[in-house]
Amino acid sequence: MKIVLATSNKDKVKEIKAFYKDYEIYALSEICEPFEIEENGSSFQENALIKARAVYKKLKELGLDDEFISLSDDSGISVEALNFAPGIYSARYSGAGATDASNRVKLKAELNALGLKNSKAFYTACIAIASKYGEFSAHGFMHGTAIDEERGENGFGYDFMFIPNGYDKTVGQLDESVKLAISHRSRGLELARYILKSLEKRYKTSK
Repeated sequence: MKIVLATSNKDKVKEIKAFYKDYEIYALSEICEPFEIEENGSSFQENALIKARAVYKKLKELGLDDEFISLSDDSGISVEALNFAPGIYSARYSGAGATDASNRVKLKAELNALGLKNSKAFYTACIAIASKYGEFSAHGFMHGTAIDEERGENGFGYDFMFIPNGYDKTVGQLDESVKLAISHRSRGLELARYILKSLEKRYKTSK
């Protein structure tokens, strides 16, 4: 059983491959030409499943569905003071053509507009899996504080503006090994590991 990731985000691919070292993992671009997937769900779970489902459909078209499963991640930050925005819109918070940098600028502006320098916040990651044996998902969370300044150089997205509970540094300042141990994505991937182990047994017995 091989895994293809339903993402073109190089940072996510790197993080997932680092976590699942015991699995044979491929970026979507290694299997086929990446294609646009419309994420029109109303939750992290819906969007994650949309992506996993679309990539698994492509695997079937390529005749690879007996060999591969697809795995996707939909994640974002929810800031309490902003009525838990940006949430599922984290990647496109600053509008058309949004970048990680422009999204962070908007987050800072929204906090400052309320006269705040920080707020309680949490990250959510939904890991979705699509396979010939069905679709599955698992969630991971990381709670902490969103701040109105950027600190650190390690990470992506809002990592430079988020301090996890129990730490005095942003995710962007933490060592890569620490981030891999505590992140919302890692927690979701850890729960999804049970799904992968079960699927692995099914794929082995079906040969």
